[in-house]
Amino acid sequence: MSRPTVRLTVAQATVRFLAQQWTERDGERQPLFAGCFGIFGHGNVAGLGQALLQEEVRATEAGEAPALPYVLARNEQAMVHSAVAYARQKDRLQTWVCTASVGPGSTNLLTGAALATINRLPVLLLPSGTFATRVSAPVLQELELTHSGDVTVNDAFRPLSRFFDEVLRPEQLPAALLGAVRVLTDPAETGAVTVSLPQDVQAEAFDWPEELFAERTWHVARPLPEPARTAAAAEVVRSAKRPMVVAGGGVHYSGAEDALRAFCEATGIPVGETQAGKGSLPHGHPQLMGAVGSTGTTAANALAREADVVIGVGTRFTDFTTASRTAFQDAGVRFVNVNVAGSDAAKQGGLTVVADAREALVALTAALDGWSVAGGYRRRQQKLWRAWDAQVEAAYDPPRSVTRRLAAGLLTQGQVLGAVNELTGPRDVVLCAAGSMPGDLHKLWRVRERKAYHVEYGYSCMGYEIPAAIGVRLADPSREVFAMVGDGGYLMMPTELVTAVQERVKVVLVLVQNHGFHSIGSLSESLGSQRFGTRYRMRGEDGHRLDGDLLPVDLAANARSLGCHVVAVRTVAELADAIGAARAWPQDGGPFVIHVETDPFVHAPDSESWWDVPVSEVSDLRSTSDAHDTYLAHKADQRPLLAPSTAPPPGRGRGRRRGAT
Repeated sequence: MSRPTVRLTVAQATVRFLAQQWTERDGERQPLFAGCFGIFGHGNVAGLGQALLQEEVRATEAGEAPALPYVLARNEQAMVHSAVAYARQKDRLQTWVCTASVGPGSTNLLTGAALATINRLPVLLLPSGTFATRVSAPVLQELELTHSGDVTVNDAFRPLSRFFDEVLRPEQLPAALLGAVRVLTDPAETGAVTVSLPQDVQAEAFDWPEELFAERTWHVARPLPEPARTAAAAEVVRSAKRPMVVAGGGVHYSGAEDALRAFCEATGIPVGETQAGKGSLPHGHPQLMGAVGSTGTTAANALAREADVVIGVGTRFTDFTTASRTAFQDAGVRFVNVNVAGSDAAKQGGLTVVADAREALVALTAALDGWSVAGGYRRRQQKLWRAWDAQVEAAYDPPRSVTRRLAAGLLTQGQVLGAVNELTGPRDVVLCAAGSMPGDLHKLWRVRERKAYHVEYGYSCMGYEIPAAIGVRLADPSREVFAMVGDGGYLMMPTELVTAVQERVKVVLVLVQNHGFHSIGSLSESLGSQRFGTRYRMRGEDGHRLDGDLLPVDLAANARSLGCHVVAVRTVAELADAIGAARAWPQDGGPFVIHVETDPFVHAPDSESWWDVPVSEVSDLRSTSDAHDTYLAHKADQRPLLAPSTAPPPGRGRGRRRGAT
């Protein structure tokens, strides 16, 4: 007995299959794919382009929305950023499809693929390929290698993807699509998923079994911690006098904020946050010590240096979090690592608890019932926090000694961040990715509600901000989105402002003009390289060095030419008015840009931490040789990969009971 079939092209079957995929967690169900971003060329215009058009026509005739809505992007890398930001805002339960044409269109997706995989965020990439039949080879944009006839530019996606497949025959499509969705919906495996589709195969027809297009719901699991691991972790924590939590992005993706709050309130253990984990506790919580690591607060970093047990929850322990392995200085420091991914849980050589963050925190709270840190440790947390919070106030409202040396019309970056932080609503989202602002935001920003802080710092990709703001706004139209971007990042990828105009997506862009690369300029100076190549200047009179006048570039006019509403401000009062106007801007009014100039030589408070960037070992420049001496002093504080045993030291017992003295 033959199975019912339907005759469709590979592209049409792909669109129909993707539209029927759903995810479910905790009984809540949603479509996996919100839509498809795409730019068409000869590689996909007659394949996926035709299939998406056919779906739009069908839906229009039926009086309904397309099952896979299409959005025209302007840059292939940018559309991946939009999809990734959407997925992050949706706690990895939903994402977008991205399709591009052969050759440069497809390879433009590579940076986005790297960003998605590094940040453990799902996105489905459908790059087009050259002819599978090779009947017309070599064709336009085909890679020819003398040693291999089956390698294409799309093979570059293999190391950047959590799953890669190439569909060379229609029969291969079902397995490729099912494998792709399996990885996209696995919290431990997710990232960029790539299915390469040659242009001739996209247009080829096949008789597909109808069950391929049945609705499928993929359960997103919450792995439970093993009881033995929970008990072992609790024993380590009970033996501690100065424990500390490092909260990573896994806290948010698991929806574990309430569980973390209950854990900290019951035990008194303080929390330091990674970039992805910022907002795990709301501003003002007594156990919140703010950012930890190279861009951290002095409060969190002081406690990190003294911690004898570090409980990592949903963190990858990157170099910024560990201050390049100098953050945790106690000679006997031990680690308890909670992570849904075993590879991340094993980092730092600690005790591993491979589990969902929320479930692990609930179990660990129960296992520690009746135990708490000493009252003196709680008081120390508050003393350190008050000292840091005073520095934040000074950055938001700098003293006259700082402001009087500013040129007319210039503000400090701290003033800009402070105004935006204080004048936006608790649910408004601040968004950033590269330059000096991610570090300043990590230290200074006061998060008042979950999902209100969105800084991409796994890849720290310049140009992420504008397309990502679109993705966040599409994910939650009830929130205002304030994208903080410097002039360097803006010039990398302003193109998606046109997409925001096209789709009438309201995003607020705070464009901070400081005529160069603020972050790298400061780093260059600290490394003895004298800010070389980091300032936007004309060539000087000798024609050799970029040390002339500032470039006569008007970014406000540029944004206005792309269809944005632009307000240029020069004072704190004007900035406050502009923020108010931006929040009142119509929801379908498209992008609103606030242009403000800042002084790149006024910095945020120091984190009293370090980041490992090598310095030239020999140099004719005194600035470089001095920087190398400083570098060696910091290198002496670096710790080896493996921490000591996680077993409680002999004679330490089971720790302090609540109320003990």
